[in-house]
Amino acid sequence: MSIAAEAEQICRPEFPLAAHGKTLPAERTGWLMPTDPVIGVDPIRRRYQHDGYVWLKGLLPRADVIDFRHWVFERLAETGLVEPGSDFSLGIASAGGFDRSLADRRLMSLVRSAAYEGFCAQPLLVRFMDDFLQGISYLHKRKIMRFVQPGSLTATPAHYDLVYLRGGTSRLVTTWIPIGDTPAEMGGLVYLEGSHALGTKMEAEFRAASGDLSPEEQISAYNSHMSEGGWVSKDLPDMAERFDTRWLAADYEAGDVVLHSPYMIHASTINQDRSRRLRLSTDIRYQNVDDEIDVRWNNHWSLGDML
Repeated sequence: MSIAAEAEQICRPEFPLAAHGKTLPAERTGWLMPTDPVIGVDPIRRRYQHDGYVWLKGLLPRADVIDFRHWVFERLAETGLVEPGSDFSLGIASAGGFDRSLADRRLMSLVRSAAYEGFCAQPLLVRFMDDFLQGISYLHKRKIMRFVQPGSLTATPAHYDLVYLRGGTSRLVTTWIPIGDTPAEMGGLVYLEGSHALGTKMEAEFRAASGDLSPEEQISAYNSHMSEGGWVSKDLPDMAERFDTRWLAADYEAGDVVLHSPYMIHASTINQDRSRRLRLSTDIRYQNVDDEIDVRWNNHWSLGDML
């Protein structure tokens, strides 16, 4: 069976997706279309340009992704985050509390590690990005890795990425990698269908209205013309209704990679996994090395760095 045919048979989540105290209604929820990488880079690029995203199934070796998941949680175990005695590759959340401060410090160490750099810049992915970007690809130094506990109210509000990268080219590509199987109920990324056109319009309106801002403010997500933190909205159902569209979710698997446009509006939902698995993912940015690079992203990610 083809991947496209399989997409028609994807099971819906066992319960509705939710974020920020609001539930996504079934009529405003849809599913991402998976893409088999074997179709070739040119059709992949065309699909990305048309849809604003491309969900590449099994681009990376599944075993390598699971091994990296094990490596991360093994190093976070001392914080109390992971269930004692459990398989680290499963990433089962501890039933008790954990030391959040220690976990944050350890996470900042992990994103500076050679192992994480190697995962984000593994040769297979770099070669693909070279082809996709039609040149030599550049990986931004600021790379983000997140874990989300089951039952946590943590969810990323709706936004488009260029808000945080205005100091460089707009021809960058966000690469989102689920580190482990991440069915929709675990709270992976959701995308507002067709919203790359909407994000482009919003950014053009911002630029037209930003003449009264200093150069520093014009590239900042935290300025007088932007909503709090650069978010578009925390009310996902309202956004889908207002723009008469749907939020697209997916049952991601280890080895999958999602590329999305810097104008594509996306968010996350809360982790409702009943097996108590921690969601683990990384979002990184690639661009052509010959294009202008936002110098603010030439430092490692730090909590509270205002980007």
